[in-house]
Amino acid sequence: MTVKHKPLVIVTRKLPDLIETRMMELFDVRLNLDDHEFSRQEMAEAMQEADVLVPTVTDRLDAGVLSQAGPQLRLIANYGAGVDHIDLATARARGITVTNTPGVLTEDTADLTLALMLAVPRKLIAGEKLLHDGEWTGWSPTGLVGHRIWGKRLGIVGMGRIGTAVARRAKAFGLSIHYHNRHREHESLEQELEATYWESLDQMLARMDIISVNCPHTPATFHLLSARRLKLLRREAYVINTSRGEVIDENALIRMLEAGEIAGAGLDVFENEPAINPKLLQLENVVALPHMGSATIEARIDMGEKVLINIKTYADGHKPPDRVLEDWI
Repeated sequence: MTVKHKPLVIVTRKLPDLIETRMMELFDVRLNLDDHEFSRQEMAEAMQEADVLVPTVTDRLDAGVLSQAGPQLRLIANYGAGVDHIDLATARARGITVTNTPGVLTEDTADLTLALMLAVPRKLIAGEKLLHDGEWTGWSPTGLVGHRIWGKRLGIVGMGRIGTAVARRAKAFGLSIHYHNRHREHESLEQELEATYWESLDQMLARMDIISVNCPHTPATFHLLSARRLKLLRREAYVINTSRGEVIDENALIRMLEAGEIAGAGLDVFENEPAINPKLLQLENVVALPHMGSATIEARIDMGEKVLINIKTYADGHKPPDRVLEDWI
């Protein structure tokens, strides 16, 4: 559908100044200058007016909200790669195209994944806290003894862009790469990474030293690491999650961490964020971060550029390049 006028674009959160300025030049834009989170009423009102909505991961666009969209709303240009906060089936039924920002978050999220992979086994946060609290009394042969990651087996759940980037980094750190995916990767990639493919997720989980969750949250991956599957992990294993909290049964994970049934966890995402189960913050074998996997200025600008391209392509009467397709549902 060709839009004859500048489309009204409503942005739900504060974006980098560079992106907002470019948006103002190209479109009729309503910005969220104080960066408050939209209420359901505000979201419904925005969808009744906008030609294009630019939401973020914190905006829950369920069937109830989408049902209030005006007939002119034809594009939801999501600022982010994940779209599990959008009811895609309802959007499609109402003729609304959904786009995202794939690819631009890959390297930053992979960096953070490796940071957690080092921080948890090597007790980096506990060491920093000891210094910060003024309790360090000097070097000791048995002080803050952790585990090396060199030579360990890494099991990657989801070998997409981010999973592959994690594997490349991990290989350089001397880890043996294993992965489970919906589809087996090309032989050339397996050879490059010296990676072992596991068709059975259960079998892979039972044999790994570190598990890295890098798959998106979809109905098919909700609690993919269920209580039953978490029980398969070795007592010495670590779990790293920089994907989505809903992929892991968080309550089951907490119970196992409390009981010492797994060695530790590094988490950048949580099942009910921004609410965090306080038990997680009390565990010494957990490193928890506030969903900052893509939090670099470079990534935030690149995300905005993707949004601009998707809206401009739509406004010019063409199909946006980053349409979210059927396999997300």
